[in-house]
Amino acid sequence: MTEHTTADRILIRKLTEIILANLENKDFGVQELARLSGVSRTGLNRKLRKITDKSLNQFISEVRLRRALEILLDEEMTASEVAYRVGFSSPAYFNTCFHKCFGFPPGKVKDAVGDNPEAYLVAGILPGQKQNRQKMRIPPMKSLSILSVIVFIALAAYISYPHIFNGQTIKDIRSSDDRLSVAVMPFQNLTNDTTTWNIYQDIIQNSLTSYLSNFPEDLCVRQTESVNKVLNSKRGINYATITPSLARATSKALDADVFIEGTIIRSGNLIRLSAQLTDTKTEEIITTLHQEGAYNEDNFLHNVDSLSEMVKNFILLSILGKEEDPSFRRFSSTNYPEAYRYYLYGNDAFHSRLDWPAAINLYKQALEIDSTFFIAAIRLVMSCYNYFSYTDARRYCMEIYEKRDQMSVHDRLLANMAYALIFETPLEVIKYNRQLLKIDDQMVRFHYMIGYCYMEMFQYHNAIPELKKALEIYDRWSVKPMWVLNYLFLGKAYHETQQYRKERKVYRKAEIDFPDNPALLYRQAILALSQGKMKKAEDYIARYKTYWKENSRSEAGIANGVAEIYSDGGIPEKAEEYYRQALSLEPENVRRMNNLAYFLIDTERNIEEGMALIEVALGISPGSYTYLHTKGWGLYKQGKYTEALEILQKSWDIRRKIAIYDHKEFLHLEEAKKAVRDQKTVAF
Repeated sequence: MTEHTTADRILIRKLTEIILANLENKDFGVQELARLSGVSRTGLNRKLRKITDKSLNQFISEVRLRRALEILLDEEMTASEVAYRVGFSSPAYFNTCFHKCFGFPPGKVKDAVGDNPEAYLVAGILPGQKQNRQKMRIPPMKSLSILSVIVFIALAAYISYPHIFNGQTIKDIRSSDDRLSVAVMPFQNLTNDTTTWNIYQDIIQNSLTSYLSNFPEDLCVRQTESVNKVLNSKRGINYATITPSLARATSKALDADVFIEGTIIRSGNLIRLSAQLTDTKTEEIITTLHQEGAYNEDNFLHNVDSLSEMVKNFILLSILGKEEDPSFRRFSSTNYPEAYRYYLYGNDAFHSRLDWPAAINLYKQALEIDSTFFIAAIRLVMSCYNYFSYTDARRYCMEIYEKRDQMSVHDRLLANMAYALIFETPLEVIKYNRQLLKIDDQMVRFHYMIGYCYMEMFQYHNAIPELKKALEIYDRWSVKPMWVLNYLFLGKAYHETQQYRKERKVYRKAEIDFPDNPALLYRQAILALSQGKMKKAEDYIARYKTYWKENSRSEAGIANGVAEIYSDGGIPEKAEEYYRQALSLEPENVRRMNNLAYFLIDTERNIEEGMALIEVALGISPGSYTYLHTKGWGLYKQGKYTEALEILQKSWDIRRKIAIYDHKEFLHLEEAKKAVRDQKTVAF
């Protein structure tokens, strides 16, 4: 038997808790377990095999089956009912797996186990480890007096921190840039009422973070997304298990000077909120603040506001030595728990699944409940943008932009950034993202957005430092990047600056976190083609095709994607072959016509044929700014500069009314203007 370290057991416990929390989800599998654990699928599989000699699928199955055995022993349920309860979609398959695992069918559990259940409730995860079925009985919190709870918390704090209340002030530990960096942890619900109050654990964290972010001159506030990503990387978020040491480790990873943690406690008809400020470096508690109010949901948000005000006053008055500007408005949040729930669901669709239609729908539901929930409105705009639904993005953006005077500093900057993204140019987007980074310089998405904007303007050397910074922060947190584009944009920037070795290194890291991702295969194929590695490129392209066939993309769509790979990889002959193949498969599809036409015109392989094709496309969709641009660019390539300028300007004017800025089309328009000016100069 091998000796297992504490770290091994912590990992196994964490994975088991994640599986049990998703037990009834029959679609929960390896990919979801890796994502929620904050470890890549490959890395997690390697660690698990080293510890248990089991694959991830085996591990998930065994956790499900041992929970099924517990249920069958403790409750009067049929085998079929238990099968569905532990995540099996087929009772027959459940019976087979159960019999294979334990040596008897689920219907014979009590006969087979008899008086010796512990012999069968072996965890099956670490050799020799047994699962203790005796559950700890904790008396309901409402049976304890508020005084007892406070004494208990104080004793726990005393044990955890040997140097408490020694009179240190935050002023002595401010950051080198003369600002205090703060991380707010999720609050713990100690009311014993999880149905009603668990949602408020997140609300307090978000509200307090948002409120403190109103003071960027004095505070650098780590945003909720950053805090929870790091918490997830250390342990799947279970607020009851966020110990002082875990909170401190999280704060340290975020490079925060001070962290704030707190509790929600009920005593009779009163609810008490407590916030504790602790020095990350020394572990010394600086102060503890309390706010009490009536025990009901209607009054709760008022108590949250009051606690936030107390924390702010302590920091600004006692430590930073200045008063709040009275012109600051109340922080941007929501008073409606259901709106907040939909917002959280939308965030999951947005960040975890990249499911833009779902995110759009969920943010809309949040706003139907609370039309002043500004963060949800901004996320709605961004979801529409990512889904290429520009008409909706423009409409929602204007609605939120007109309410800027009601927002907090942080939300106002986000609204300005969204407006710039939809209506202005990448330069304005960069400006607002840099202002947002002054609030928290470790917010990954703002570094990413700056890099993205430089990429859009083809300023690859400027994009590289920002995109690298985003990945460096993820590495420091030991967290998987939000999406594969964090890697791919950096890889493309290296590609365009001919730093192929660095590009290849980025893709190798991406393979660990996003194996068999089609966008990654796309970029890897382009790199291989650019380096003349044809056999390797063909392998990537074959895997790219297979992926999309298995995911029901049309043959024409796959051919079009392969054409773009060959085009970007510098093999125009093959690109033309696949563009023609895509059009032959869907001869009436105007997008396929435009794609081939633009390629023939832009590469000057057959401008006349390209112009004939685009005329057909415009006959079907005469108002399309995309097809007008292709025609205008064709006229430019033919040397018909005056006609080209007229069409390109028309395309640009339509685009700016109903869509978003496109830098390539802007540059083409500028080229046409210059050509016309040069013509007039020569004629003169």
